[in-house]
Amino acid sequence: MRLLLVSNSTLHGSGYLDHCADALAAFLGPSAARVLFVPYAVFDRDGYAAKARRRFEQMGLELDSVHDAPEGAARAVEKADALFIGGGNTFRLLNALWQQKLVEPIRQRARGGMPYIGSSAGSNVACPTIKTTNDMPIVEPPTFSALDLVPFNINPHYQDPIPGSTYMGETRGQRIAEFHEENDAPVVGLREGAWLLVADRTVSLQGSTGARLFRRGEHPTEHASGSRLDFLIP
Repeated sequence: MRLLLVSNSTLHGSGYLDHCADALAAFLGPSAARVLFVPYAVFDRDGYAAKARRRFEQMGLELDSVHDAPEGAARAVEKADALFIGGGNTFRLLNALWQQKLVEPIRQRARGGMPYIGSSAGSNVACPTIKTTNDMPIVEPPTFSALDLVPFNINPHYQDPIPGSTYMGETRGQRIAEFHEENDAPVVGLREGAWLLVADRTVSLQGSTGARLFRRGEHPTEHASGSRLDFLIP
């Protein structure tokens, strides 16, 4: 498998995908000239696809959107050179993937080596479940089970506690601790500006901000950009 799982599409002070554009281009290489985009996490699919298309054209890449593929969504996935699932609401995204019967076709293509790029919600659905998303359940998917391309979960946009904050709600770390009261999967708290490059059984943490790893029954551990997290794939 070849996966690029990005925490966020836009980093403060830069434009859409600017912070990871070089990584995207290097990941896709010359063999994936056309990318199939999945805009289901956003309500305005036409507008979202147009935005992604403009950005990919700046990188010299062509982009088609699965939502208006003339041959149908499943067939478009079957013939895609590469796939990019954008961010938005994870519940809406997963619900649409199940409704369009795309979970198994995407899973098979990705496991077969098709390059898969996810950003935020698109990274969430690469995991076994979407239980560590930050989003509100604005729709009810038939299951929380997702593509299961990696054996760990991701919490994108991970935020550290702010010293001196008067906020009384749960921190991200506390929310993830609640997850581990009921679930076993490790959780990568992926800060904005960071991404994971997964190639078969290797996992590389890249970007500028690093990540915090949470495992059930253990203290969280800090990992800097450039770290290898291969142990997450047993």
